[in-house]
Amino acid sequence: MTQPQPIAPALVSAFATSGTLRASINLGNPILANKDAATGEPVGLSIDLAREFARRLGVGIELVVFEKAAASVEAVKNEKADIGFFAIDPARSEGLRFTAPYVLIEGSYLVREASELTDNAQVDRAGQRISVGAGSAYDLFLTREIRQAEIVRLQGAAAALAALRSGQVEVAAGIRQLLEGEAQREPGVRLLPGRFMVIQQAMGTPASRGAEAQAMLAAFVEEMKASGFVADALERHGIEGAIVAPAAH
Repeated sequence: MTQPQPIAPALVSAFATSGTLRASINLGNPILANKDAATGEPVGLSIDLAREFARRLGVGIELVVFEKAAASVEAVKNEKADIGFFAIDPARSEGLRFTAPYVLIEGSYLVREASELTDNAQVDRAGQRISVGAGSAYDLFLTREIRQAEIVRLQGAAAALAALRSGQVEVAAGIRQLLEGEAQREPGVRLLPGRFMVIQQAMGTPASRGAEAQAMLAAFVEEMKASGFVADALERHGIEGAIVAPAAH
């Protein structure tokens, strides 16, 4: 990628307050980040974007790695990190400023093979229990939308899937790609068709960094989409189940 116009030192400092850009990385979303099997280092789309943004700023990068989305969000809110990669959600807006999304991810339901459920609309019924990773985008969405079913919040996607297989719940909610993998890994569960939500994955920064910094991060995301950077990264990392978000209006 070509080097764009030099960035004003004050703007560099607004992001890299310590001289290094601290990027909050959530390993709980395999579409955005994973651990390299050989090295154990974080790899993926969010890491690629973070490194490119640091390159633009002309500073080094520190990856602040978490296993769950909620912890990753809190790190940026509490200014323990300078940028992060989150699903846009009203419940997360306090103290954060989001860009437009760079990828869209489908949220789906997984049920046991013998379940009578055949459609997403049937899930929200009295007596149904839905497992979900606590603090995830799915948890926040379902908390607002579910009226009759019970939401069972567990620590991470793996626990939510285990709860379904053990019979603790009737439905597990999560990233479609992750649920498809679970269904293929071992028989006994199946995906309900379609999706119950679309997650808008964006970049975020603390609101305290100012309007100019927010505008720069927003412009960066638009360029990464338009240039093919995001699409190339998805392909390079073998990611299915996510599409590049359209340009912001």
